[in-house]
Amino acid sequence: MTGKARPETASADPVISAAPKAAREKLAKLGIRRDFDLILHLPLRYVDETHIYPIRQAPMGQTVQVEGVVVKSEVRFRPRRQLVCLIEDTSGALYVRLIHFYPNQAKVLSEGTRVRLLGEIRVGFLGPEMVHPQFRAVKEEAPLKESLTPVYPTTAGLSQPTVRGLIGKALARCDLSDTLPEALRDEQGLMPFSNAVRYLHEPPPDVSMAMLENRSHPAWQRLKFDEL
Repeated sequence: MTGKARPETASADPVISAAPKAAREKLAKLGIRRDFDLILHLPLRYVDETHIYPIRQAPMGQTVQVEGVVVKSEVRFRPRRQLVCLIEDTSGALYVRLIHFYPNQAKVLSEGTRVRLLGEIRVGFLGPEMVHPQFRAVKEEAPLKESLTPVYPTTAGLSQPTVRGLIGKALARCDLSDTLPEALRDEQGLMPFSNAVRYLHEPPPDVSMAMLENRSHPAWQRLKFDEL
């Protein structure tokens, strides 16, 4: 998305300017040189971290979020060195395997720790398992996210949390005033620009994931109109 050019001043890009030099160089590889470029750096897809599935009820073959307590954690050496953990909730259990891991990851997945996992469950040799899921230690009843989590185009060395953080700052600071007259928006049935970009970066959990990912949602229609 290119969008309509916005006026630039020497202090117009505080978010980019405050980023470390290495991050600015990686952003430049993605064509992001201004704060407003961050606004127009739109997600490729989304994952749902607004809901936790009971382990036994979690569907296989798609990215899901589950939570449980580590009841067993050990390093195994067959067929290759890997960290294998057993996670349980009140409905059932699954294994987590990390073929490549660091000591701090093994510490998080130590016995007795409550963890929240995001990944794809599949049938493994020992039973249901996740291989290299995203995970973090949480307290019981820790709050869930209130919007779908965007997954952005990125490059090596530029993590998703970093990109999300920068875009969040840009959304808070950039001028998102509309470039189209209200009469034209009404005639074409288009969302206001600010509403559309905020929706695409922070969609509510009840939105159709298919409409977002096939870009047929009204928010995408507005951005497409601007580009054309």
